[in-house]
Amino acid sequence: MSRVRPPRREAPAGGPVDLRTRVGDVALANPVMTASGTAGHGDELAGYLDLSSLGAVVVKSMSAEAWAGNPAPRLAPLEVGMLNSVGLQNAGVRAWLAEDMPALARRGATVVASIWGFSAEQYHEVASVLGEAAGGAVVAVEANISCPNVEDRRRMFAHSEAGVAEAVAAAAEGLGGRMPLWAKLSPNVTDLPAMAAAAVGAGAAGVTLINTVMGLALDPATGRPRLGAGGGGLSGPAIHPVAVRAVFECRQALPAVPIVGVGGVSRGEDAAELIVAGADAVQVGTATFADPRAPARVLWELRVWCQAHGVERIEDLKGRAHAL
Repeated sequence: MSRVRPPRREAPAGGPVDLRTRVGDVALANPVMTASGTAGHGDELAGYLDLSSLGAVVVKSMSAEAWAGNPAPRLAPLEVGMLNSVGLQNAGVRAWLAEDMPALARRGATVVASIWGFSAEQYHEVASVLGEAAGGAVVAVEANISCPNVEDRRRMFAHSEAGVAEAVAAAAEGLGGRMPLWAKLSPNVTDLPAMAAAAVGAGAAGVTLINTVMGLALDPATGRPRLGAGGGGLSGPAIHPVAVRAVFECRQALPAVPIVGVGGVSRGEDAAELIVAGADAVQVGTATFADPRAPARVLWELRVWCQAHGVERIEDLKGRAHAL
């Protein structure tokens, strides 16, 4: 498959823009990444864009062992985004290291590995395997903790401070300090800054805000759910204001904590908005399903937006809303 590049457009007059950023100790060439679950496990998007041009490729979440995921149907397109219940299907971390990671390395991609588990022990195991085997291209691990804890009556780890701390501490111990750990948090709580503080207190070097919003789609003719597992996670433009508020409030409460913003980013201006709210970097997710070139396009549009608004360094844009 030949690589398709974003269409050439004439940028407005303006000098070069320094898009370099840092998420804590992780230095990135620019602030635009893919979002976990939307870019595959490996180099699936390489036919549409240069993976090495992105700040990072965040791969689909992987567990210690293979997991089949949820029953079909798994996706329900909506006017405002998408409802999904894929169920974190994956072949397991060892298979990823052997089969998918080498392709990303050959592409020159900067990689963030996403992990999940049904118990603290599983978070520890998958993080341990990654910490011992991964390196080079893998610059950070993102713990997806919006998963049911089978040891706590299947309550979501991300829905309580204790659950957040349990999952993050287990993953951090498994990594053993070999690479930074980011905790991807759920918006389906009443006090997200408290959850972010719990994650950092348990060993997270930063937080990713936000995961999907819980939703349900029904067929009115039958009354049955449109997804095989019942409810699912809402993503896309509908949740962008939720993500902006989450980033803003967590930056306000935790001014020194690295934050990655994600949720409904489909344009360069969306990325700029999250950065102004306090994000150090952003992720592009659902937009990729409609346009596989979306991450590269958002990056191009962000550069153009900065030129049009006289922003010479992305660092100067970070958290601007808090200076007003």
